Amino acid sequence: MTSEVLSLEVKGLSAGYGGVPAISNVSLKVERGSVVTMIGANGAGKSTVIKSVCGLVKPTSGSVSLFGEDVTGKSPDRLVPRGLAVVPEGRRLFGDMTFRENLELGAYTKKDRHVVERNMERVLELFPDLKDRLASIAGTFSGGQQQMVAVARALMSDPQLILLDEPTIGLSPAMVERIAELIVNVSKSGVDILVIEQNAETALEVSDKAYILEGGHVIAEGDAATLAASEEVQKAYLGN
Repeated sequence: MTSEVLSLEVKGLSAGYGGVPAISNVSLKVERGSVVTMIGANGAGKSTVIKSVCGLVKPTSGSVSLFGEDVTGKSPDRLVPRGLAVVPEGRRLFGDMTFRENLELGAYTKKDRHVVERNMERVLELFPDLKDRLASIAGTFSGGQQQMVAVARALMSDPQLILLDEPTIGLSPAMVERIAELIVNVSKSGVDILVIEQNAETALEVSDKAYILEGGHVIAEGDAATLAASEEVQKAYLGN
């Protein structure tokens, strides 16, 4: 990993809703070839960070750089062609459409049908359990399978960076483990990842670097393994 090569750099980001601040002076970096996590309790401001990065919430101050380009406040449709994909909290699939149709929608920026089919073959290699379910209605999948579909859909746009917002929320322990394995495999395929999670234990296990968000502020950052071993983090976020 080359420390100066960044997928994402957020500097001094502040944002809120209706004049009420939700995050203040948040800074973070995602280096190329890495998985980074931001952990914190519900209401800490994690999703606001994601929404501010991808243009769904306009920052009141600070900047967002994607692969060295200032993209502060740019809308999501302008960021996808630049290599960004987002898997939102709650997955937000088209439940009455098939798995294949959801994947095709993820490739809406690709005009060449051959490219779409090639991407689909490549993506399905990461999801062997779902290969035979392309014709199945997405709404009939289990919660964990729907999360996999959401990640697969995001990968159809050929992203260089994926933002995962609470990917394990509401899932069984066994499926949480599957999602953790998926994150590792997606990273190995060459896609950088920023994971926003309440499940600190899982997030820290799969990440290289971590940030802890509390009350809209980053209160700690560092190597994920080092933070996981910290007595303070263990007491506050790992239940130890």
